[in-house]
Amino acid sequence: MKNEMWKAYARGMAAAMNSGSVAVPAGLLRAYRGIGLSDTEMMLMMQLMLFRQVEGIDFPTPEQLADRLGILPKAAHGLLGRLMKEGLLAIDGEVDAVSGIAVERYNWTGFIIRSAEWLADEAKRSLELERETQPERYAAMDADVADGADWVRPADLFTAFEQEFGRPLSPMECETISAWVDQDRYPDELIRFALKEAVFAGKLHFRYIDRILIEWSRNRVTNTDEAKAHTQKFRNGRG
Repeated sequence: MKNEMWKAYARGMAAAMNSGSVAVPAGLLRAYRGIGLSDTEMMLMMQLMLFRQVEGIDFPTPEQLADRLGILPKAAHGLLGRLMKEGLLAIDGEVDAVSGIAVERYNWTGFIIRSAEWLADEAKRSLELERETQPERYAAMDADVADGADWVRPADLFTAFEQEFGRPLSPMECETISAWVDQDRYPDELIRFALKEAVFAGKLHFRYIDRILIEWSRNRVTNTDEAKAHTQKFRNGRG
């Protein structure tokens, strides 16, 4: 009877775990080792996200974190201190509008920005390596891009977007571009052409560019020649 009771309890816990989750940007998981975080430090950051997103606790104590990580409170103090010294973690203070009580919360924007910068550098290094190993392919792509006098090929995708938007990209925007490349597997040239189309349409925002890429994917558009033909067909049909 006891075994059945604990099995039922385990099933309930499993259902609860399936119903709740923590949103951790994929880019953070890809970049954390590149920016110098250990596995324990990354787990600490994820626990901070868990406390806020699921449990509504913005400022867990080192003792609470230590209990989750299976380390001593002194070690948790040390990890928090190093992350703050590196600019990856900060503490924000504010006064609650209702109670008037001063409250504190952890802020990991520094971690997100540093990760985005690392991902941008990694994308740039990857592109430079591709250019060295596939010179013929990139020579053809450069020639294709050169057909438009106002369209100069920047060094990498992030630079291309920053030039057209006229400002630095946010961490979320960098993550979107990375997802187009890593998850959706859109070719570099196709993303650039979608950006060009957004500029042409006067709708320079990521949601519109994403819709363009989804539309092309549905219609099995895989390169700029096919994209040009599809776009022209759409414009002719609308006109």
